[in-house]
Amino acid sequence: MAVKTLSIVIPVYNEEKRIVQTIRQVIAANSLELTKEIIIIDDGSKDGTVKQVKDFLREIKRDTKYIVRLIENKINKGKGAVVKQAFLQTKGDIVLVQDADLEYSPEDYPVLLQPFFHYGADVVFGSRFISDRPHRVLYFWHSVGNKFLTCFSNIFTNLNLTDMETGAKVFKGNLIRSIAPQLLSKRFGFEPEITARISKIAAIKIYEVGISYAGRTYLEGKKIKLIDGIKAIGEILYFNNLR
Repeated sequence: MAVKTLSIVIPVYNEEKRIVQTIRQVIAANSLELTKEIIIIDDGSKDGTVKQVKDFLREIKRDTKYIVRLIENKINKGKGAVVKQAFLQTKGDIVLVQDADLEYSPEDYPVLLQPFFHYGADVVFGSRFISDRPHRVLYFWHSVGNKFLTCFSNIFTNLNLTDMETGAKVFKGNLIRSIAPQLLSKRFGFEPEITARISKIAAIKIYEVGISYAGRTYLEGKKIKLIDGIKAIGEILYFNNLR
């Protein structure tokens, strides 16, 4: 089957200052001529995020070439829960996760998509640690933690990933829609869970490409905390031993 459409899932929580900029960049991004389906899923934001999105959607309503939808949740469920919810709503041949805070740049879409066209990839991970693209210098211990969790995950999955915790993950649409109903993680455990689940699929083709990274400080709104890293250890153990 020819690849024609790209679904871009944008989970968002309290990002009123960045969400419109993110959507604009996603719309403008080079998708290698794939038609974009953009699904913004709000996770019970308490600020003006939803209003910002709705105002923007009204602004572009007359431009029919954009397929942009908003899914609005009244309560906070966690990133894993809303990503699962959005996956089940996608129709694209390829499905890409785009964080709303622009730590991951839509300019990297061609790099993330090329393995599907050139190598028959089923899944592509965007790695922050094998890239010569711009990489904001931030927290040393975050970097150590990410590398530890990736190594720990690799021990169980027998994959040689360099960045399991990356927020830039891309999937064949039918694959992720078949996996989504099984997903259990509510928060950031989505990353180790999806990695564990795809590692168990026979003959799956997983690729990794280098991407840029513009990480945020906690003052700028970064949400992941130390407790999430500690929980990830248990999640790696649990999901890799799940039958």
